[in-house]
Amino acid sequence: MNKNLKAFGLLMFFVFLAGAPLLAQEGTLSESRVSLYKLSIIVGAAIITLASAAGAFCQAKALSSACEGISRNPAAGPHIRFILLLGLILIETLVIYALLVTFIILMAKWGNYA
Repeated sequence: MNKNLKAFGLLMFFVFLAGAPLLAQEGTLSESRVSLYKLSIIVGAAIITLASAAGAFCQAKALSSACEGISRNPAAGPHIRFILLLGLILIETLVIYALLVTFIILMAKWGNYA
């Protein structure tokens, strides 16, 4: 059996295992609350997906540019390295802020506002 297929099967098992308590709950929410909650899950997933993809692309571009800059001018290596680390820290901070916004969206009491 393929190694990736085993990993995917294990991932799906844990996803279904984590979602099992949802099947035991009673359906007491109104349709407007359910649709608002579904929308919040979709928006939260979109935010963190786009932020992590953009952050990964920007970090890769910054790293490749820094390597190119250091190879062209080795004497400026410490300065380029400092600016690279500062930029990577700021990019990662933006991704963490997106994760925080996603948690706020997902953990809001949507039933109280609908």
